[in-house]
Amino acid sequence: MTPSRKPAHPGAKKVVAQEPSAKASRPKPSSQTKPKAKSKAQPKAKPESKPQAKSQAKLKAKSKPAEGKSQGASKGLHPRNLHGQGYDFEALMDTTPELKPFVRPNPYGNLSIDFADPRAVKLLNLALLRLHYGLSYWDIPEGFLCPPIPGRVDYLHYLADLLAESAPGSKGMAKRKLSNVTRAPKGERVVALDIGTGANGIYPLLGHQVYGWRFVASDIDPVSLTNVERIIANNSQLSGKLSLRLQSDSKQIFTGIIRAEDRFDLTLCNPPFHASLAEASRGSERKLKNLAANKRAKGHEVAKGQEKLNFGGQKAELWCEGGEQAFLGQMIGESREFGSQCLWFTSLVSKKENLKPCYRLLEQVGAKRVETLEMAQGNKLTRVLAWTFLTPEQHSLWGQYRV
Repeated sequence: MTPSRKPAHPGAKKVVAQEPSAKASRPKPSSQTKPKAKSKAQPKAKPESKPQAKSQAKLKAKSKPAEGKSQGASKGLHPRNLHGQGYDFEALMDTTPELKPFVRPNPYGNLSIDFADPRAVKLLNLALLRLHYGLSYWDIPEGFLCPPIPGRVDYLHYLADLLAESAPGSKGMAKRKLSNVTRAPKGERVVALDIGTGANGIYPLLGHQVYGWRFVASDIDPVSLTNVERIIANNSQLSGKLSLRLQSDSKQIFTGIIRAEDRFDLTLCNPPFHASLAEASRGSERKLKNLAANKRAKGHEVAKGQEKLNFGGQKAELWCEGGEQAFLGQMIGESREFGSQCLWFTSLVSKKENLKPCYRLLEQVGAKRVETLEMAQGNKLTRVLAWTFLTPEQHSLWGQYRV
C-alpha cells in the first residue's frame, strides 16, 4: 500500500491511503488531486486572532496579538489557530497578573518567558486559557505533563476539518474541497472521546471552548481524573459537557470505556511514546540539553543545577511497555470491535517509522480509509493518523443523523 501525497493546508501535508481492504469499494479519484483544484483549495493563510466560539466574542479585543508585543511566532500552524503570530504577553499579563514576574525581554527585545521554568510554563498556559478560551481556572499537580497549547489546539482544528467531510451537503469523502472542510460541525451534537486525557484535560477543554463539542475523557490514573474534575467544577460553562471514565484495565484502550449506547464522531489520543522509564529519562535529558543550548545561544545564562525537566509527566503519560508502536497496534486492533460506533479513530504519531506498521495493521483489520496528516509546528513535524471502518455513504448518513 503506497499512500499518495497532497497538500492539506498551508504549512501542512496530507498523506492519503484510501480503502486499504476491498478494491471494489475504493472511492473514485477526485478532482481535488488535479493541480487546478489544489490551487483553489489553498486559500491564503491569515493570522486568525478572533476567538473560535461565539461565547468568546467578548474576548476579541484582548485575544488579538498586539504589534511589537508578540514573541515566538510559530510556522505552519493551522490557519484557524490563534497562536500563529506568537504570544501577546502584554494582554496575557493583563489577564493573569501572576505571570508578570516571569516575563522579561529576550536578547531580541521581545517579551518572553523562560520555558525551562515549570512555574512560568504553567502560568503561561493558564493565561492562554483565560485570554483566548474563556476558562477562569486551570491547574495541574506538580510533576504532571504541561501541554503546549498551540500544538494541542492544532490537532483539534485538523480533526474539525476531517469531520467536515461527513457534514450534510458534502458530496462524499472522495470529493472533498477545502471550502467545505472549513465548515466544521460545531455544537453539542458532536461527541469526541479523548483517550488518556491526563491531569491537564487539555483536549476536552479546548475542543469544547473552540467548537462546542461534548467530550468523554478517559484515563487509567484516578489522580488525573480527579484533577480534571476540579477544573470542570471551577469553570461553570463546562458543567455537563465533559464526562470522565476511569480505565480499570491498563492493558485495554477502548474496551471498558466505549459502551454499547455510545456513538463518537471522533476519538483522539496523544499516546506514550517511550518504551521504558530509562528511554523516557534519556529523552528528557536530550530535551534539557537542547533547551539550555538554545537559551545560551540567545544570550541567557543557565545557572548550574537549573537544568531540570519543565514539562513533567507521569509513567502513563510518557512511556508504556513496547512504546508508541505497541500502543498504536493495540489501539488499532481494538478499534475494529467498535468500528460502527465511531466515525473517525485518530491518534498522534511522534515517530515516522511507526506509520508503516500501522498501515499494515489497518489493512488487516479492514479499515475503509486511512489518512495521515503532517502538521508543521516550527521545525517540528507532528503526525495525526486517522482511520475509519465506515464507507463514504455511511459517513454522509452519519452527518445527517448525528445525535
